[in-house]
Amino acid sequence: MGKLYVVGIGPGSREDMTLRADRALRGCDVIVGYHVYVDLIKNEYPGKEYMTTPMTREADRCRMALDEARRGRDVAMICSGDSGIYGMAALIYELRGTDTQPEIDVIPGLTAACSGAAVLGAPLTHDFAVISLSDRLTAWETIEKRLEAASEADLSIVLYNPVSHGRPDHLRRACEILLRRLPEDRLCGIARNIGREGESGRVLTLGELKDAEADMFCTVFIGNASTELIGGRLVTPRGYRDV
Repeated sequence: MGKLYVVGIGPGSREDMTLRADRALRGCDVIVGYHVYVDLIKNEYPGKEYMTTPMTREADRCRMALDEARRGRDVAMICSGDSGIYGMAALIYELRGTDTQPEIDVIPGLTAACSGAAVLGAPLTHDFAVISLSDRLTAWETIEKRLEAASEADLSIVLYNPVSHGRPDHLRRACEILLRRLPEDRLCGIARNIGREGESGRVLTLGELKDAEADMFCTVFIGNASTELIGGRLVTPRGYRDV
């Protein structure tokens, strides 16, 4: 029986991958993943067998990885960012069920909330919420409740999956929900292509964010009431200077 590593590869650059993730990828026989993520690392790990599935085939991908491990091969299931935050770790455990084999080793990675925040400055120094705007697996009504709760609590908010071809207006809809409680001049930011070629960061207001261009390569940040612009960088103080 082989071992199955569920590996968070970070945002995409080699520099943002952990040593533990690199060690697992170097030591495994097979690397399984969404084809976009596989393309990010393929040149760094030659000689491996690669197995991919398209988007929406996550369960097939996980079954493929489990089957290869049961055949006695060491397998790495790769996830963009972190392996457990919107990653495949939970689904791997669900599909393995009550069995204890193959052994699973979940290896965390740098999620977009962390890496995107660094692009913009330091917008997450205090409490924050992470919410995906994809309603493929979560009802929009649930997403709306979470947006309302986060805004009522004055949390900084990170939005994953803000826009796609199938839901081009989700970011606008989310901003309209947030604007029920938050002012139009609330500071926000968009980080794009984090850790990859063409990385960029943009600071804007919530009113501007409603009509801003974004895509699936973007992570969106909404500040809390204390978030400010310092030297062109988005910063949410925690209050250390007042202690």
